[in-house]
Amino acid sequence: MKARFTALGLTLALALSFAAAPSVRAADEPASLKIATVDMQKALQSVDAGKKAKGNLEKEVKSKQKMISDEEKAIKKLDEEFKKQSLVMNDEAKAKKVQEIQERAMKYQKMRAEYQMELQQKEAELIAPIIKNMKEVIKDVAAKKGYNFVLDKNEANVLYSQEKDDLTSELISAYNSKHKG
Repeated sequence: MKARFTALGLTLALALSFAAAPSVRAADEPASLKIATVDMQKALQSVDAGKKAKGNLEKEVKSKQKMISDEEKAIKKLDEEFKKQSLVMNDEAKAKKVQEIQERAMKYQKMRAEYQMELQQKEAELIAPIIKNMKEVIKDVAAKKGYNFVLDKNEANVLYSQEKDDLTSELISAYNSKHKG
């Protein structure tokens, strides 16, 4: 977090030095610093490739949720059966049944955690190439419009930006044009 603030502080100090000391500027440096913003989350959800990735991920989630739900129901059923039968069971049988239910519950928790990690990994795999391509498109769009910096609106660092400096819509259009599907 500190590195983020340091980088932002350095950027702001650089921007202020350009604005405050025009006589120190070299002849080939820009007369003004132009900063744009992009809502990467919105863009990621709006580009065709992002929608496709989200659809693929949702299919994975549904199949995993069904398996998790089925196991949860099976454990609940075992527990209910145990409660009904425990009145007629001896202590040794009760202890064995309790251990069996606990082991199954632990396996269930482990399975849930593994599925969660798998889904996060799958999401990262699906999104990484889209973000890589988005960064290339942002670079092109920003260069054409003469922006020196493009910041992500979702980061805590951007507290305000003018709508005219938001490149999100242009990013989505340019991305979809350049990267079909």
